[in-house]
Amino acid sequence: MVVGDIATGTDVVVIGGGPAGYTAAIRAAQFDLDVTLAETNALGGTCLNHGCIPSKALVTGANTAHEAATAEELGIHADPSVDLGEMVAWKDDVVDQLTGGVEKLCKANGVNLLEGRAEFADENTVRVIHDGEGQGSESVEFQDAIIATGSRPIEIPGFAFDGDRILSSRHALALESIPESLLVVGAGYIGMELSTVFAKLGTDVTVVEMLDDVLPTYESDVSSVVKERAQQLGIDFQFGESAQDWEEMDGGITVHTETEEGEIDEYGAEKVLVAVGRTPITDTLNLDAIDLDTDDRGFIPTDDRTRTTLDHVYAVGDVAGDPMLAHKGMKEGEVAAEVIAGEPAALDYQAIPAAVFTDPEIGTVGLTETEAKEEGFEPVVGQMPMRASGRALTLEETDGFVRVVADEPSGFLLGAQVVAPEASELIGELGLAIEMGATLEDVGATIHTHPTLSEAVMEAAENATGKAIHTLNR
Repeated sequence: MVVGDIATGTDVVVIGGGPAGYTAAIRAAQFDLDVTLAETNALGGTCLNHGCIPSKALVTGANTAHEAATAEELGIHADPSVDLGEMVAWKDDVVDQLTGGVEKLCKANGVNLLEGRAEFADENTVRVIHDGEGQGSESVEFQDAIIATGSRPIEIPGFAFDGDRILSSRHALALESIPESLLVVGAGYIGMELSTVFAKLGTDVTVVEMLDDVLPTYESDVSSVVKERAQQLGIDFQFGESAQDWEEMDGGITVHTETEEGEIDEYGAEKVLVAVGRTPITDTLNLDAIDLDTDDRGFIPTDDRTRTTLDHVYAVGDVAGDPMLAHKGMKEGEVAAEVIAGEPAALDYQAIPAAVFTDPEIGTVGLTETEAKEEGFEPVVGQMPMRASGRALTLEETDGFVRVVADEPSGFLLGAQVVAPEASELIGELGLAIEMGATLEDVGATIHTHPTLSEAVMEAAENATGKAIHTLNR
């Protein structure tokens, strides 16, 4: 303990108040454990403050403006004017409502909240350092600790974030005015989501990607739908190039890129968004004090009960490894708390859904056909194109498809890939089907509301068994 510290004790200390951390804290408190949650910044973490919620708020704003401006075929003629400052203020209000709600839930469940950066002092003590001169610190002795410090955007050499010319995703979500031009480094899900947002707001967007396609973790027929739609929105892609450096020029900046063959090119833009991924935050924890190692990517290895190499220290959320998804972190938080409380909890990762909020959206869960073959299944695939969906036609959103993957001998659903409007919602039904051990027959025989997008789930399942009515069977 540092001289001058206040010393307290707790059953469970949770380091980090994002989705994984506050979920763990609340669940642990529900088991009547004394819980202390330390958070450096605002409760809610990156997800609520600078990631999922703010970006989806701006996706909604951009979609609304774009749809109003492009609805002539529906007899609607409008020339919307967008005030990004007002849109960002609305987004901030949404964020404030959610973060305020998290604080109320924590307090209502009896979680002790501490504001400050927590680092380990020894195997049973963390020191919480309060922000600001003279604010001091306090030591918290604990029986169990849950690390939930999340992740931060990765910087690339020569492109240090300054919030002015060189932006992280956090900076991009807080812009007060629409840039005339934006160069996006990286065509992963963050780069593609924000590229789409700003293209719809009228920004001239160029995406530089060192690989040869967008969204490289998805199957090509899924990512190609999104890329083609992005190109229709005017987004220019430059593949096979990596950003090298930049310089101020003519009131904007010029970015120099290089191919593997050494060819140099340059692109002008008002601002640059670097979206090449995220890295776990472990450098603030003083892990040496508890002799806890990270892997070569900086993640803290855990078992299926979220336990680290120390029996009384757990890691959840982004800091515990891929996939870096808030809902995966929330489930890990619940499991960590339940294990500490003595419950027989463990993680089941067979059906973690993922969503990308591009245009159209992407939703995936479980195995692809290729992955199913690699795991020894005999996969059968069924697909329903959105152009055959009556509801999609009424939405004027007919790009994409719903695809299901099942084990042919048993009929059990193994996975699904959806690229369609509201794919982020549709994928929930398919995740539940996998978790419940549903077969193609179960899904196909389930009466779905007409006319809805979810009918495509039923049709895809029936397509896999040769019983589809509204499409030609495989």
